[in-house]
Amino acid sequence: MTEAQIDTNELTRIEDARSKGPLATLAIYTKLSGPGWLQSAITLGGGSLASALYLGVLTGYSMLWLQPVAMLLGIVMLSAIAYVTLSTGKRPFQAINEHVNPVLGWGWLIAVAMANVVWSLPQFALGTAALQQNLFPELLGGETGKVISCALILGIATAVIWQYDSGAKGVKIFEGILKAMVGVVVLSFFGVVVTLMMGENSLPIGEILGGFVPDLSLLTQPASTFSDVLTRTGEASAFWSDRIVSQQQDVMIAAAATAVGINMTFLLPYSMLRKGWGKGHRGLGIFDLATGLFIPFFVATSCVVIASSSQFHTKFDQALVDDPAAAALNGGYLGALDARLSSDEGTQLRLAGDEFGALDAEAKTAAVAAAFAYLPPADRELAALRGQLRTLQSAATELVGSDDLDTVLRQIVARAGQAVLAPAHLLAVAAPGGGEPL
Repeated sequence: MTEAQIDTNELTRIEDARSKGPLATLAIYTKLSGPGWLQSAITLGGGSLASALYLGVLTGYSMLWLQPVAMLLGIVMLSAIAYVTLSTGKRPFQAINEHVNPVLGWGWLIAVAMANVVWSLPQFALGTAALQQNLFPELLGGETGKVISCALILGIATAVIWQYDSGAKGVKIFEGILKAMVGVVVLSFFGVVVTLMMGENSLPIGEILGGFVPDLSLLTQPASTFSDVLTRTGEASAFWSDRIVSQQQDVMIAAAATAVGINMTFLLPYSMLRKGWGKGHRGLGIFDLATGLFIPFFVATSCVVIASSSQFHTKFDQALVDDPAAAALNGGYLGALDARLSSDEGTQLRLAGDEFGALDAEAKTAAVAAAFAYLPPADRELAALRGQLRTLQSAATELVGSDDLDTVLRQIVARAGQAVLAPAHLLAVAAPGGGEPL
């Protein structure tokens, strides 16, 4: 980019605002921001929000600090990329090939392209499912409707990108829509937390605020909320501690890894250059990342952690702990119990595998009752908590990966059967166009 291509009008407005003081500078920066909001729209996806959900379920409020810290580290990296790009005016791919190594440049480009394909394809599946099952089920049903839906989504996406590339007016329209969409997402999650605070059981504000203080000890030891139940397991506390710490480490790594994607490192500098930003916009670029990227991400993910923690952390179905018949119907819970039994050399009881699977319902209930008699309540409680997280992860994976309505409905019924104690389960769904329920 040459100096002639830089938006001199914006530079003049920025300099005028700086001469008037911090408030005027803040106002003009807020008005001119944009690329950071695009990054926010990319990162506020299923990966970040699912990781926040699991963080709350597994560790409660104690890991509220993790995703903001991961995002701050990502913003430091993105700020460095933006600073170099705006200082040199060169496209990053060109600069890396010229000044570092073409192998690194092409490797970066290929990795970004692969990441975009992996990220984009599920969006087509989700959009097609919404069109076929929610918005226009009669008009877009069947395989032909699926093709039409995909073509429609591709056409809209192409038009939006074309609009972004059409000039300043198109960029402003695109960024305005993007800011509104990100705002709706953030406000929705914030509304959930506000609703919980206004409910009968108010949220523990002090504990929540304490969760924003980094605690690296969670990499090597269970969250403090497990202390009581681990003490009651006696000699088995080491077994359960290892399992909990392993899960905490997995969730922490996943949460940190999904904060900033490699496609963001490529898109950010190009979107800044496309807006005509140069050396004089370096302060605006950092402000844009701090507000457009960090604040929405921080609010949304924190609200998800708070909501999931208040509803699910250290909470389980008491029937699983007390009733062998109910426990025999929950595969995730039986798997957690079987792992505990397998670690104990003093028993041959097993609640998983081909031999157990071949038993009838009555024999399975009897086997679970024998396991209950052998294991103390604390073991069964921890197994219920571990099984709950595994069921949640499986449900999320299956529902996101399914684009067939009948399959989704069967999975909902199956998961309800694991979560609710009842002789049978019936899910009735009213068809949008009327007629008999599904």
